Amino acid sequence: MLIDTNVMFSITQANRNFSAVARSVDRNGEAVVLKNNKPKYLVIDMENDGFILDLTDDEKIDIVAKRVLNRYLPAFKELAK
Repeated sequence: MLIDTNVMFSITQANRNFSAVARSVDRNGEAVVLKNNKPKYLVIDMENDGFILDLTDDEKIDIVAKRVLNRYLPAFKELAK
């Protein structure tokens, strides 16, 4: 997924002026909110039903892998001993 730097907002900006984030989503379909200078949140237009389908296979795998790792982290740590 390519991220347009024109639709990036710091978490402070988003907190102080969420309407600017919402306007950006209305114009561009999405906005990225940064936390500690890293992309943390993706705000999307829920009417854009094709969003998930636009992900590459690698991006889908990354999402699933992160969910599995977060869910079973204690088990993975125990197995690593």
